[in-house]
Amino acid sequence: MNTQGALSTAKPVVVVVDDDLAVRNSLRFSLEVEGFAVRAFAGGAELLEDVAHAAVACLVLEEQMPGMSGLDAIARLRERNITVPTILMASRLTPAQLERAKRAGVCVVEKPLLDNVLLERIRGVLSPAIVAG
Repeated sequence: MNTQGALSTAKPVVVVVDDDLAVRNSLRFSLEVEGFAVRAFAGGAELLEDVAHAAVACLVLEEQMPGMSGLDAIARLRERNITVPTILMASRLTPAQLERAKRAGVCVVEKPLLDNVLLERIRGVLSPAIVAG
């Protein structure tokens, strides 16, 4: 059995976390069209309940969500030693939030999402081997 070939054809999994259903669906569609497998969650608590983080290539989280902010969800993931490449989407961040994102090793993308900026950032944080897969 050629397991190497099976691994190279697997689509990278991008997890999208946003409380807005329309945004989640739009991001899911556009990322799937670009060849990614997408898992979507409505909030940070839902993400944290999911245990299958090992297969995730990249996380994309909205900062401003009810209950738990994107940065808070990222902090909890980091406490669990989950260091998946992460992109934070935000309309406005305070200097303190920007510093917190920087300390967590998080890439920030400003909203509104213009052109292909999110797709370019996702490809940028993934290793070339995963993207080429």
